[in-house]
Amino acid sequence: MATSKVGSIGEYIKEQRKRAKVSLRQLAEVTGVSNPYLSQIERGLRKPSAEILQQIAKGLRISAEALYVQAGILDERETDTDVQAAIRADAALSERQKQVLLDIYESFRRENASSGEAATEATSSNEG
Repeated sequence: MATSKVGSIGEYIKEQRKRAKVSLRQLAEVTGVSNPYLSQIERGLRKPSAEILQQIAKGLRISAEALYVQAGILDERETDTDVQAAIRADAALSERQKQVLLDIYESFRRENASSGEAATEATSSNEG
């Protein structure tokens, strides 16, 4: 199932902010971006730069990459697996730790895909 696109980057940020139960004022404090500017972004009056998006992502504890995709700065990659989504959503991990785990996970997936049915066999037999 593909991720549903929200109308604009501002709507997406607002939705993420509400999910995180963070007020506009709190987000402004955490990100160092002014309250009026954040409000204009959410209402679609301003288009945020990549730097501002990164600050907002950090403030909301979400992936900056997700915001870049939503803003059209980055192309959307294949939909995350449950494992990738769980790693990205884990607030206990730093961004660097998440990236290292995702890289390792991807390398295992590529290795298994290149050896054909190894992934299927590894899943069905309970090794370890």
